[in-house]
Amino acid sequence: MSDIPRATPSHPRRLRDVPRWDRETDVAIVGLGGAGGCAAIEAADGGAEVTVFELASAGGGSTAMSSAEIYMGGNGGTRVQQACGFHDDTEDMVTYMMMAAGPQADEAKIRNYCEHSGEHFRWLVDIGVPFKDSFHEERAIMCLTDDGLLYTGSEKAYPFAQQARPCPRGHNLQVEGDNGGPLLMKIIMENLARRDAITVEYETRALALIIDEEGAVVGLVVRQDQNELHVRTRQGVILCAGGFVMNEQMVRKYAPMLAGGNTPIGNPGDTGTGILMGMSVGGAAINMHEGFISLPYYPPADMTRGIVINDKGQRFINEDVYHGRLGAFVLRQMAERIYFIVTVEQYGDYEKVSYLGAPVAGTGETVAELEEELGLRPGSLQYTLAAYNEDCSRGEDTLYHKAAEWLTPLEPPLVALDITPGRGAFVPYFTLGGLDTRPTGEVLNTQGEVVPGLYAAGRTACGVVRRAEGYSSGMSVGDATFSGRLAGRQAADAPRR
Repeated sequence: MSDIPRATPSHPRRLRDVPRWDRETDVAIVGLGGAGGCAAIEAADGGAEVTVFELASAGGGSTAMSSAEIYMGGNGGTRVQQACGFHDDTEDMVTYMMMAAGPQADEAKIRNYCEHSGEHFRWLVDIGVPFKDSFHEERAIMCLTDDGLLYTGSEKAYPFAQQARPCPRGHNLQVEGDNGGPLLMKIIMENLARRDAITVEYETRALALIIDEEGAVVGLVVRQDQNELHVRTRQGVILCAGGFVMNEQMVRKYAPMLAGGNTPIGNPGDTGTGILMGMSVGGAAINMHEGFISLPYYPPADMTRGIVINDKGQRFINEDVYHGRLGAFVLRQMAERIYFIVTVEQYGDYEKVSYLGAPVAGTGETVAELEEELGLRPGSLQYTLAAYNEDCSRGEDTLYHKAAEWLTPLEPPLVALDITPGRGAFVPYFTLGGLDTRPTGEVLNTQGEVVPGLYAAGRTACGVVRRAEGYSSGMSVGDATFSGRLAGRQAADAPRR
């Protein structure tokens, strides 16, 4: 036993080094968040015996920490969309999500997600997830009412609205306050408990995959009660262990641009273990340089009427975009300072309702006075505001194409917020890279071949979401629950070894 190499995520254990099998199951799932929970339900309903191994003492993962909007639509619209008067064409949804993902887009995954989004909505309803047939009109990062539908991205903003007909796709659970994540996981956990084929092992750390002489995944090494156990899997292992945002070393290595953020968003288990385990058996990790990073500048919604400038006094974005797109564009600026300029009226109740927390960098009874307080070149902000206000009067943003509904001339007195990353504003972030998979969840190697016996879902896999500048709230939970279901179904359909 002492000659067996130490089990670590980056080094698989060979079948010949397994002294005995301590457990057996058809499908082993690593991680019990939204992806792992939905994978377990589908695998069990597909006839498989399922064992879920969860590091924490309770299920939930990052899904339970989220507001749990779920991005769904297409197919003419979900029940909620139709009840609220929206028709959502699948091709519009595909176009929007392809634009959102940019050059990294996986068209097969996106199209599969959009074409089956209506079915995914009905599946969620069938397992007990409640959605109210009402539309939340006010612009918000998260819906604090129990309304069932809202815009959660840049659907109405340039350049997306010019290519895909805007439609709200953020489906909010019927619960008031920021409680969608806990409610969603409560419902998923209740579904797990009702299925005799599912066993959940808490406070159990997955250590390494087990592979046979041909490289197929045939089991899992876990640690439970300080004992190392060998789990034999007859149909496969599904990795649903989250991303790597809590692993500072991995973030510095793979996604250094996220160093511009100051608040990692995730659960303590998001250390990249699942990704490393997949890589250890030949799985390809892709899109690892990308992540979500945000400057959540609304609410209040009226902040959208302001402008964002760099330290040259220049605008560089249409300010009606999703807050993640703003965060991504800010990181690109070759500037030492970034400011959000609003009128006193637009500033309004910012201090009471804002998540941004950006400090006031200056105020001015005149534009020239504000320029001086900010240390801008004299006349630079005056020129920018003159052009902007002229466009507002005409109802057309000729430079950056902000939608007409948000075009209001900015007249002094003015307030400037310092939104430079690292200067006090709240800049949350998480990773978007992971294992390359088929739409159905099989992990692929660098040659695009399937790693036998291995599946991945949620943030452990690289899903439909690829970059901050195209992110919409609800895409992560939507992708996690949907990809978990597909991986669970695929594993259950695999032949038993």
